[in-house]
Amino acid sequence: MSNVNLQRRLILGTALASIAAGELAFLKPAAAQTVAAAFGPLKQIEAGVLNVGYYDLGPADGPVVFLLHGFPYDVHSYVEVAPMLAAKGCRVIVPHLRGHGPTRFLDNATPRSGQQAAIGQDQIDLMDALKIERAVLAGYDWGGRAACVVSALWPERVAGLVSVNSYLIQDIARAGQPIAAKTEAGLWYQFYFLTERGRAGLTANRKDIARIMWERNSPTWHFDDATFARSAAAFDNPDYVEVVIHSYRHRLGAAAGYAQYAQLEQQLAALPVIGVPTITMDGEADGVVPATDGKSTAAKFSGPRRHRTVPGAGHNLPQEAPKAFVDAVLALLPAA
Repeated sequence: MSNVNLQRRLILGTALASIAAGELAFLKPAAAQTVAAAFGPLKQIEAGVLNVGYYDLGPADGPVVFLLHGFPYDVHSYVEVAPMLAAKGCRVIVPHLRGHGPTRFLDNATPRSGQQAAIGQDQIDLMDALKIERAVLAGYDWGGRAACVVSALWPERVAGLVSVNSYLIQDIARAGQPIAAKTEAGLWYQFYFLTERGRAGLTANRKDIARIMWERNSPTWHFDDATFARSAAAFDNPDYVEVVIHSYRHRLGAAAGYAQYAQLEQQLAALPVIGVPTITMDGEADGVVPATDGKSTAAKFSGPRRHRTVPGAGHNLPQEAPKAFVDAVLALLPAA
């Protein structure tokens, strides 16, 4: 390792130690204790281009489950799910995705990509760094997409998949085709982020934008200010804006992908079928992705697949309906 890289990593390590020590400092003592009791200590590990902040709970020899969060949310989507699974004997790993919380890029020169291939590769890199060969992957929104990418391209690494809103690999070639007007209206933030005004708005008003999205994405979820503040702290990551902007511009065909992900994106452009055991879910009160019976995406799953709808749950399904999410994960464990 060069002296320059060593110095960078030492500086990064010091910064991350400070983040880890202060991650819960913004919370009231009772709330901080609740989070600490749910997740245990924050850990950090170098994985691919990232130093990933993550939680690791449950028995070390249990079947491994990764819980992957979406945007604009964070690991606290699993504040109830993770300990419930750990109590059932699972080893549960909950990482902060790139651009969120204490996760950091190792090199300032690395592109702050938000494209689907990047978040899929991040998951493989994390599994490699943790020396985990195979696991159940469960997620929603960005996290569900990462889980779908890995399930499609690295099926040998996936014991089972739980994906909210079914098949989430993006058909970027058809990004210019309109969908139902009511659904388009719920995606206002995606079109906003296509503009430089949107980039400036996300920089200045990231928490206000997220709160509006939470309220509209989950109209029946009556979260309190402390619940929102606990997650919103993750949006102060220095790479948050660039990763988010690139994610939405790339998926809508308004920004190119980066060279290191070109081969993966070529494979994803074929919309590969997922063959691993899968449970897909929809919240019946999802305000951004309307619930379905799963039939429209059935052809994208060649292995055993069950679809479940969850009454009263919105877009952030694991936090709104933790037991339903836990039940879906546990149903896959016999196959793990």
